[in-house]
Amino acid sequence: MPKIISANLNGIRSAAKKGFFNWMGTQTADFICVQELKAQLPDMTPEFLNPHGYHGHFHYAEKKGYSGTGVYSKVEPDAVHIGFGSPEFDAEGRYVRCDFGNLSVISVYCPSGSSGPERQEAKFRFMELFLPHLLELKALGREVVICGDWNIAHHEIDLKNWKGNKKNSGFLPEERAWLTRVFDEVGFVDVHRGLDKREDQYTWWSNRGQAYAKNVGWRIDYHVATPGIAAQAHTVSVYKDERFSDHAPLIIDYTLKV
Repeated sequence: MPKIISANLNGIRSAAKKGFFNWMGTQTADFICVQELKAQLPDMTPEFLNPHGYHGHFHYAEKKGYSGTGVYSKVEPDAVHIGFGSPEFDAEGRYVRCDFGNLSVISVYCPSGSSGPERQEAKFRFMELFLPHLLELKALGREVVICGDWNIAHHEIDLKNWKGNKKNSGFLPEERAWLTRVFDEVGFVDVHRGLDKREDQYTWWSNRGQAYAKNVGWRIDYHVATPGIAAQAHTVSVYKDERFSDHAPLIIDYTLKV
C-alpha cells in the first residue's frame, strides 16, 4: 500500500533548514518525489542523498542554483532514467524516472513562464516535447505515477483568483488545453481531483500579500497517473502544518502492491 509524496522544495538546503527531512522521516512514505533542488552534486550532503535510509536518485541542472529533481525510495529501483530525451530541458534537470517492477515513479518539474515571454516560449516548447513522451510512457503498458510541479492550474477551481489570471502564465488557455489533452487524449488521470473535488485545495502560494495566510493559492502540484494505479488511490492530503517552501507536499496513498 504505497504512500507517494510530491514536494517542490524551492531549494533543498532551504527546505532542510525548515525541517523537511525531519518531517520526511515521520511519513513512512514509499516514494518521495522532490523538485527544484537548486543544487548540484557537490552541494548534496549525506542527509540529502540518503535520508533515513532512502535511496535517492537525482537530475541536476547544469546551471547552479536552478531547477533539479529527485526520487527517494525505500527500495533500490530496478532501473533509473535521468532526463526524457530533450537536450534543452534535460540540461535543466527536470526529470527522473525510477522503475520498480511494473511501476514507474517519476519526478518532473515543468518550466514556469512567469518571468517573461522568453521563458513562456520555453514552456510551450517543453509542452510540445513532453506530450509525445507521455504517449510513449502510456504505450509501455506500465503503471506510472508522475509527481511534480506542472506549473499549470487546470480549472477555475484550481486557483483562487482565476478571473484575474486568465492572461497570466500558469492559467493561459493554451496551457490548460494542453493539460486537458494529457488527461482526455493521452489517458492519464489527475489523481488528486479524482479523490477530492473541493475548492481551496491549493499547493502553492505567492510570497506576496499574505497569500498563504489568506489561502490565495494555486493547485499546480499533481500526481498524474495511469488509470490502473489511479483507481487504487484512496487518500489524499496537502500538508500545511509546517512550511518547508512556497509549495506544500501533496500526499496520496495507493493500494497497489510493489
